[in-house]
Amino acid sequence: MMNVIAKSINKKSASDQMNQDMEKLNIFVKIWKNMKRHKTIYYMALPIFLYYIIFHYLPMYGIVIAFMDYKPARGFSGSEWVGFENFIKFFENPYFFRVVRNTFLLNVYQVVIGFPIPIVFALILNEIQSVKYKKVVQTVTYMPHFVSAVVICGIFITFLRTDGIFSYFYALLMGEDATNLLSKPELFRGVFTGMNIWQQFGWGSIIYFAALAGIDPTLYEAAAIDGANRLQRVIKITLPSLAPTIVTLFILRIGRMMTMSFEKIILLYNPSIYETADVISSFVYRKGILEQNFSYGTSVGLFNSVINLSLILLANYISRRINDTSLW
Repeated sequence: MMNVIAKSINKKSASDQMNQDMEKLNIFVKIWKNMKRHKTIYYMALPIFLYYIIFHYLPMYGIVIAFMDYKPARGFSGSEWVGFENFIKFFENPYFFRVVRNTFLLNVYQVVIGFPIPIVFALILNEIQSVKYKKVVQTVTYMPHFVSAVVICGIFITFLRTDGIFSYFYALLMGEDATNLLSKPELFRGVFTGMNIWQQFGWGSIIYFAALAGIDPTLYEAAAIDGANRLQRVIKITLPSLAPTIVTLFILRIGRMMTMSFEKIILLYNPSIYETADVISSFVYRKGILEQNFSYGTSVGLFNSVINLSLILLANYISRRINDTSLW
């Protein structure tokens, strides 16, 4: 009797395995048929696919040098494996807390101040009736995004030097002699945050304009008939409709809380303001590139990436639990 039951169970298991194999085969067959049917689209997507494979995924193998005493002349196979020694050196570095603190605080400034501005800008411009005026304003606010970081930083360096216009107004406001504002550590975070907001808020509002365009106009008409004024319509219709977009972008932004624009920091900072301007990316640049300590620089960058990944996973989990809106 036991043999009969065992044989029956084995047959059932074999049947289930066969069904699973057939399902997998059917999936591959469907994918292949889809690719043949839409081969033009796949050909168009091929360069993008290759770009990410070649420039984003294949270079990930290079993170192994974070665990080595890497010497370019010896290569990956000839360099000595040191495990977590480079990470320990970074954690014990006297500047560890400074660069982590500065990176985090600069991002907090930009999230708290910079994140809501494109939303408010999109809401205000959406209420303007003149189409021509809206297009002009949008074009003007988009333009700084397309200016290179070198030019943007050059402009601000000129305005912030001792004889610059910003320094003049700051001296007038504070009742003191004009000075180079980029030599004041306490002002760097405000200057950097303001520069980034000015350059990016117009471009960042595009996705909100797209979301606003997808709102059903009949909702506004029904609300107007019920006696709702403009502010009430914004609060009751516009903001709830934008909420999924705002939450998604906020989660993505949280995933970059330990990342800072490398080019702008390098172009703006100097040793006199390292106390507030030195961030993880600039620290990696000095240690990894200037001092040619590639393993140490890679370990710091890997630490930064792990923290960012943890933050985006946490933000996504919390968002999914609170309002059912998440990236996955």
